[in-house]
Order: sequence, then C-alpha cells, then structure tokens
Amino acid sequence: MMNFENIIRIAYLGPEASFGEMANDFFIKKYNLEKAYPTPMPSVRQIVEYVQTNPGTLGVVPVENSVIGTVRETLDTLMKPENTQINILAETVIPIQYCLVSRTTEFYSITGIIANQQAMGQCREFIEKELPRNLNIIEVTNPPEAAITLREYNLTYASIGSKKIAEAYNLNILKENINDDKSNRTSYVLIGAVDTNPTGNDKTTLTFTTENRPGALMEILNIFYENNINLSYISSQQSKQDENDYIFVVSFDGHAKEKYISDTIKQVQDKAAYLKIIGSYEK
Repeated sequence: MMNFENIIRIAYLGPEASFGEMANDFFIKKYNLEKAYPTPMPSVRQIVEYVQTNPGTLGVVPVENSVIGTVRETLDTLMKPENTQINILAETVIPIQYCLVSRTTEFYSITGIIANQQAMGQCREFIEKELPRNLNIIEVTNPPEAAITLREYNLTYASIGSKKIAEAYNLNILKENINDDKSNRTSYVLIGAVDTNPTGNDKTTLTFTTENRPGALMEILNIFYENNINLSYISSQQSKQDENDYIFVVSFDGHAKEKYISDTIKQVQDKAAYLKIIGSYEK
C-alpha cells in the first residue's frame, strides 16, 4: 500500500466537472484521499511541474484515448530527465460517455443546443438523427461553460456533457451515452513522488532510446523475449531533439522491485542509449 499520509493536494486536468475530474474522484475514493484538496489545471505540463515542485501533491493526467491514441504531452513531460521524482502510481480507465442535459425534462421540446465543438463532433450522429433539423447551435469553449450558458436561455435549450456535468450544475439528463463511438474511453494515471511496492497485479512502463544503428531496437526487444516478458504496449515517437532518433515506450506485467523484472530492466539499460522508468504500479 502506498503512503499518502502527507498528501494535501491533487491537481487534475480541468476544467471542473470534466472527465479528468471523474478520474480524480476515482483515485480519491480508492486511496482514501478525501483530505487532499482537488485543483483543476489547464495543461498536463503545468500539472507535472506543479507535482514536481510541490511536496505533498499528486497529479491526475490522461495517457491514452481509444480514439486518438497516446496523449503525447503526458509522455513527453513524464520522460523529461528533470522530472526524476515523478512516477506513475496507479491507473484507471474512464468511459467517455456524453449526455444531453437541460434544465427541462422534456426531450421533444428541445430546439437549440449549446456545446463545444469537440463534444458536438463526437455526437454528430445523434444530433443529426434525433434533434430537429433547424436546430439552433451555439458553440462554447467547454462543457462546463455550456452548462453555465444554459441559464441564459429558455427551457428549449440543452447542452452536451457528462453525468458529472449534470450533477455539478443541477441539470436533467434527457438522453445518456449519445456519443457515436460507444467504446470511446480514456486511460488516466495518478502521478507523484511516492514509492510503490509490488501488489501481485502490477505493470511497469518505461521509455528508452536506442543507438542509431541497424538492429539496435531488435536487440532490446529480444531481451524481453528471452526473459519471457510479454509487452502489453509499445509505441514510438520521433524525438523533438533529433528527427532521426525515436523514443520508445513499453509496458509489461510485473513490478520493478521484483528481481526478474529489475534484472531485465538492467539488461535493457545496458543496450539502450537512454532509459527511464516512468512507473511500476497496480494495474
């Protein structure tokens, strides 16, 4: 079990009532962090820097979405050498489910919608098939702003948001799960300068670069194969420092404190040009 006794604040990717706050709520409940003050922030970079420079602070950031893939800003920030104390401590998956919400309870009275472009884009089929053709559309920046703006309009207007939005702004849910892709979900991780121990159900994520020569990557992947370690995730991205270099991110079962995992990581480190463990944490 991790020691969270000194945690006084949790920073998450805002705004309030977002899917990021839903992930934050999950971690607060699971790890009994009710005494920690939740703080929304506008970017992943700000969250990581805040956690790095403020003792007693945790962060909640997205790492992957089933539609858009890896959240590069998160990995880029966690991989920076100066963020040495920040580890991934835990993970959760939040289903991205939008609802049609309003101050009214009458779905068939809706003539206008207030929403941000991203939410409308993910619910386009619902809007086209189930709402009036002459629908009046008002674009705003984000779902919380849409919920607030509803107060300025009559009861024939609705907005698109999560169940958290409906709860936070005392709105009625007219239709649930209206997004086109019903399998859309985002993985969030809890980060902080806290030590983790093996739980028996763990995952390790690390990043590395190889020497710029033929076969260098294959040599490293063979190390995992020879140690009977299955890679559950592998991705590559171009280095921002050199367009000819690539950064690799891999995840696999096991904790870095387990001997067979630590031995494997040591073998990889001997072959890699650079390696950093991003976290060993409960799946």
